[in-house]
Amino acid sequence: MEIVTKPTKYELGEMLLEIGSLLMVAGANTERVKVTISRIAGAFECDSQLMITNHALMITLTYNSKVKTFTSVKWVPNMHLNFNLIADISAMSWKIVEEKWSVERINTEMKLLNKKALYPRFLVLFLVALAGSSFCRLMGGETVEMIVCFVGTFLGLYVRQESMKMHFNFYLCVFFAAFTSSFIVGLYSFLNPEAESIHALSTSVLFLIPGVPMINSFSDLIDGNILNGTTRGVNVLVIAFAIALGLMTSLLIFNLH
Repeated sequence: MEIVTKPTKYELGEMLLEIGSLLMVAGANTERVKVTISRIAGAFECDSQLMITNHALMITLTYNSKVKTFTSVKWVPNMHLNFNLIADISAMSWKIVEEKWSVERINTEMKLLNKKALYPRFLVLFLVALAGSSFCRLMGGETVEMIVCFVGTFLGLYVRQESMKMHFNFYLCVFFAAFTSSFIVGLYSFLNPEAESIHALSTSVLFLIPGVPMINSFSDLIDGNILNGTTRGVNVLVIAFAIALGLMTSLLIFNLH
């Protein structure tokens, strides 16, 4: 068993802020962040108080002696879903309690977890596009519509990823993606007026539906985190508006009804 050396309040506070930030970015809800941070802080005989907003995390630490305190704020970037990271950090937090890890070991482990390879980009594009074409089939689309939906979803997701890399506004990225996906289907419908395309059009933008923020919004509201739940709910509505705007733009361009 590793002996826990007493870290300075700054080392412990900054480490907890980093863990909380990674959890929020990975898609964890507010209650999970609070519980995980509280568990790790307790392993160092310290009480943590968190204030969590959509893009900021503030923590106040109070040692059992009531002598040392630490307060700091950390900016949190946009969500980038990674459920594996959430599970790994949760499992690590229990090991910290049971095995009495030091701050140095925790920081080393966090660096390793954060560097874990994600799925290859082409594989993500292919599987998301395949899911879109599958939804198209479930909605009643035929083979040609499935192919068109596949291409539209593939290119839409590619455009979203590229626009995010170029640091466009998040909602603009959603609009560009929705417009690209629906534009591909609209172009197919324009070139083939007799062909059915409604199923491909309605399912080509499904990959943009903000499922995790929606679930986290309800979860936060149920847990009593009203501010975060409301903020995430409004964020979901704005994303839905951006999707609808991109879809409407394509409908107007090709005069589809």
